[in-house]
Amino acid sequence: MFQKDLFKNKIAIITGGGSGIGYEIAQQLLEYGASVWIASRNEEKLQKAQEKLSLIGDCKYISIDIRQPQRIEEAITIIKSQSKTIDILINNAGGQFRAAAEDITNKGWDAVIHNNLNGTWYMTQAISKAFFIPQNQGKIINIIAQIHRGFPGMIHTGAARAGVDNLTKTLAVEWSKYGIQVNAIAPGVIRTSGLDTYPDEVRQYTLEQVPKKIPAKRLGTAQEITALALFLASPLASYITGETIYADGGQRLWGDFWELP
Repeated sequence: MFQKDLFKNKIAIITGGGSGIGYEIAQQLLEYGASVWIASRNEEKLQKAQEKLSLIGDCKYISIDIRQPQRIEEAITIIKSQSKTIDILINNAGGQFRAAAEDITNKGWDAVIHNNLNGTWYMTQAISKAFFIPQNQGKIINIIAQIHRGFPGMIHTGAARAGVDNLTKTLAVEWSKYGIQVNAIAPGVIRTSGLDTYPDEVRQYTLEQVPKKIPAKRLGTAQEITALALFLASPLASYITGETIYADGGQRLWGDFWELP
């Protein structure tokens, strides 16, 4: 689908790039000629991912806690010392847990909102002010979630991802004058290593029962989300901005994959 040198001389930074969808996006960007920074809080995971990805192309890692603006600024200083620019930002980092709305504590709510919404904004603004706005070009791709009809069972991340959806639309307009394109991808249920972070009963239910509730009758793959991310990051999508594209096998249109708590 893509030419091998599609991202030649382009530099991307991917939050949550040490595993799952972020790792897959990093791998494919490298395959198509980009240089890549992978970022997350887990330095050990980043080191292992960077060792593998460096066999494909120019991959560096940087430890960033997207919840802390000061840590982001410190990381940007390091990045600037080694890379002349950043062309693509993939906001992929995030986390959540399943819970009934009435059972979510203030601490749990704040943790998910702070990471998934605030962290995405901190990272977006900092990278844009440091790179995209001065250079009058940049691509921002936000990986959110399937929130088309709300998110029963995960109200905290539903609220956060809806915020990022609106952030995507708003920045696409405000920052168009800087040549910045902002889009989002809303994956459905994707089979990645992220499933391993859930309790056994939730993971088993997701693998065995959820596919029955999706029109496509299966879970998605990281490769399918990556293909869409690469398209949006490429010149092929140069006239697309402010869009949230769903990749969910039709699940947003029919059925609910969680039993109500």
